[in-house]
Parts: sequence; structure tokens; C-alpha cells
Amino acid sequence: MRGDVGQWLEALGLGEHAKMFAENAVTAELLPTLTESDLRELGVAKLGQRKRLLEAIEALSSHEEQAADMIAPGARATVRPGAEAERRQLTVMFCDLVGSTALAERLDPEDLREIIRSYQETCAKAVARFEGHIAKYIGDGLLVYFGYPQAHED
Repeated sequence: MRGDVGQWLEALGLGEHAKMFAENAVTAELLPTLTESDLRELGVAKLGQRKRLLEAIEALSSHEEQAADMIAPGARATVRPGAEAERRQLTVMFCDLVGSTALAERLDPEDLREIIRSYQETCAKAVARFEGHIAKYIGDGLLVYFGYPQAHED
């Protein structure tokens, strides 16, 4: 979650809920306290979206050090006494929309934005299907991690 809850929601492919979270003063510190009922009250009507949010919140809560770094830009995670390092396989993938420059030259900016948004949502669904983590949206591209924050043997 780079910077704020809105950016974190965007990274999860749930940016349409950012305004409601902001209007209800839901900050990064409050995320771990949210329940499914709270999410419903915030206007997250789809069960799948509520489940995805709760899983992402759980991942933040279970990785406090990483969460602190993601929530507050520039914050440094501290190593707690007794914390053990873990070696794991991590796959890092960057993908972007082929031909987006040519599209940008031909299309109206609003139309291009909709195409990129649709592309990002489609990618987010594919990444979620394989339990990946979208680290960052960069223009028409995505930086994706597999094996983080949850390790996978395959």
C-alpha cells in the first residue's frame, strides 16, 4: 500500500471504492479492524471483492513489518527480536499493454484510459487467480510478485 488506502485499493484492482473509503475516513491504521459488515456498509457489495479485501488486510496484518513499509512511504521496517529470515523462491513479472503508444496517438485520452483500466482489471484477475501480488501499476504496466507475501512451493 504505497502512500494511502486509495492507492492500495487501486493496486488490488478495487479503486472504485477509494472515494467511499476516503469519505468515511478509513485510514491504513483502521484497515485491520474492518469486518465484512463494515465493508458492506462502505458499499463493497460484491462478496468476492469483500473477501479479496479481507484477505489483503489479513496479509498486511500478518506481515506487520512489510505493512508498515507499504503503508507509510519511506518508513523503515524494524526487525523484531526473534524474527527469522526465510529463503523462498520469488517470481517477479512486469507486463504492459503492447502498442499502447500507438493507441495513445489515435485515441481520445478518456477512451485510452478506459482501455488501460480494462487491461489492468483483466491482469489483476489473472494475477489473483494464481495468488500473485500486484506491487505497482506503472503507466500501462504492472509489476507483479508471485510467492510474496505468501510463499508458494510451485
